[in-house]
Amino acid sequence: MRVVTTAQPLDVQPTPLALLLLGREADPKSERGVECPGDLPSPSDPNLVARARAAKEKLGDKVFILGHHYQRDEVIEFADVTGDSFKLAKDAAARPEAEYIVFCGVHFMAESADILTTDDQKVVLPDLAAGCSMADMATAEQVAECWDVLTEAGIADTTVPVSYMNSSADIKAFTGKHGGTICTSSNAKKALEWAFEQGEKVLFLPDQHLGRNTAVRDMGLSLDDCVLYNPHKPNGGLTVQQLRDAKMILWRGHCSVHGRFSVDSVNDVRARIPGVNVLVHPECKHEVVAAADYVGSTEYIIKALEAAPAGSKWAIGTELNLVRRLANRFASEDKEVVFLDKTVCFCSTMNRIDLPHLVWTLESLAEGNLVNQITVDKETESFAKLALERMLALP
Repeated sequence: MRVVTTAQPLDVQPTPLALLLLGREADPKSERGVECPGDLPSPSDPNLVARARAAKEKLGDKVFILGHHYQRDEVIEFADVTGDSFKLAKDAAARPEAEYIVFCGVHFMAESADILTTDDQKVVLPDLAAGCSMADMATAEQVAECWDVLTEAGIADTTVPVSYMNSSADIKAFTGKHGGTICTSSNAKKALEWAFEQGEKVLFLPDQHLGRNTAVRDMGLSLDDCVLYNPHKPNGGLTVQQLRDAKMILWRGHCSVHGRFSVDSVNDVRARIPGVNVLVHPECKHEVVAAADYVGSTEYIIKALEAAPAGSKWAIGTELNLVRRLANRFASEDKEVVFLDKTVCFCSTMNRIDLPHLVWTLESLAEGNLVNQITVDKETESFAKLALERMLALP
């Protein structure tokens, strides 16, 4: 039984469940990211902000805090930089003088930061339970089995894996080992163009929607060129002929937040707000993307609103924390920004990183106690880095 170490010593030994809730342990078998908790609770301790400032000031240049766009405002306040997952990993790599990289995001992001930073730097995730339901939808064992299926169908030699940044280090390593590359929602088209220069087919992991939207919307392939591989069915639920005929073999994975948006959401907001521009993330379903006016990554969404004229109206289909932040930011410029769906839904795993967890992390580091370090073993890191470097080399 492990004992929790806090600023105030405890007289009790927490149960394994308590450790999980506090973020000191993880349960890799649980399905994450499917809750829809409504409004977020405010920090319980009014002194948390002051404590966070004091701990960060004490650490000085030894700590570098990364904040993903989907984080709570109370966490973003203490981030040295904000951005999407890959931008933040690159920002971490560009700060070799920082001993501690505190990644306010989810597990796969922290893994990417560990891969791209030096051996002397230590990447910390404030809550180890901050996973990603999409990343969890593709395990190394399932992908290896899929590759065996492709091999038996006689198409593995002509198939190039392309994995979304939102994947585990194991999946990135598989991708690198089998001649593939990583992509983000910003450069997925370039990654697929590169892949089709290397082979005849693409195995796209783990988000079916980004793969389908990029192939059909951006590259002119048809929906018939795409097949859906279900890892829970024999042979992925596909015949050998279906695999041989396909150009895009899409993994059956999705984002639990972006997957909530529907065509009804688009139609409803157009009826309620005449003249509204509908802007959605490419992790949304294909029919939602087809019904939207604009499609792009979180960085694209931010830049689009920055460039939008005063008086314009926007319905945004992405995580609610970012939408609320943008609505507040652009209200003074007379830009109306609303959430695409009527149902309030945060990314429940992103929101595990809250101010109490951040304070605990910073105070622990300030006291010389390394907590919640994320490390990737050397072999996995080597192949994963190879896949990332192929992405970096894309034109």
